[in-house]
Amino acid sequence: MKILLSWSSGKDSAWALHLLRQTHPGAVAALLTTINEAVDRVAMHAVRHEVLAAQARATGLPLRVVRIPHPCPNEVYESRMAEAVAGAVADGFTHVAFGDLFLDDVRRYREERLAGTGLAPLFPVWGLPTARLAEEMIEHGLRARLSCIDTRVLDADFAGRPFDRALLNELPNNVDPCGENGEFHTCVIAGPMFDDALDVEIGETVTREPFIWTDLGLRRA
Repeated sequence: MKILLSWSSGKDSAWALHLLRQTHPGAVAALLTTINEAVDRVAMHAVRHEVLAAQARATGLPLRVVRIPHPCPNEVYESRMAEAVAGAVADGFTHVAFGDLFLDDVRRYREERLAGTGLAPLFPVWGLPTARLAEEMIEHGLRARLSCIDTRVLDADFAGRPFDRALLNELPNNVDPCGENGEFHTCVIAGPMFDDALDVEIGETVTREPFIWTDLGLRRA
């Protein structure tokens, strides 16, 4: 079993790695991330490529990057992902894992696109109650910051905040504790899946309604 992990730079994919290392020791062999090639950042999360690379080093795993344009037509996205999947199969990967939690349409799409490719999908955090999962992540030392928020459901002052119990306690009732409906996205900076914590500093905040992105960069010595 050789697993490729879809790595968003956020907490759910990081926790998926943590669980996979417990259930399938040594099987996760690389991370796969889509990069918006126009700005050289993780798609949607807007995490800098340099921070993404630092995350990969902290996991001890090689990083495979799929570059996509912005905007990205669906046929272009699917073509480039198909190339990445074919390359992974050629390199001996047997499975690809995702940090999806409960969105049935997302899971179904992944399963349909992977059918017959030689890569079987895995969903190690699927169905875990998100309130309990969020608490478990924090309890076991995962540290992250909100890199993107949707202002339709969260106030602007949530941007850039740590993903911690204080945040969970202040989330509106209609917001999923793990942000699975797109309410927020995170950038992981520490946790049991990392050898070392990332030293990051908060940069500027950019608003493009309805989203706010908080820039996170590696702290310079």
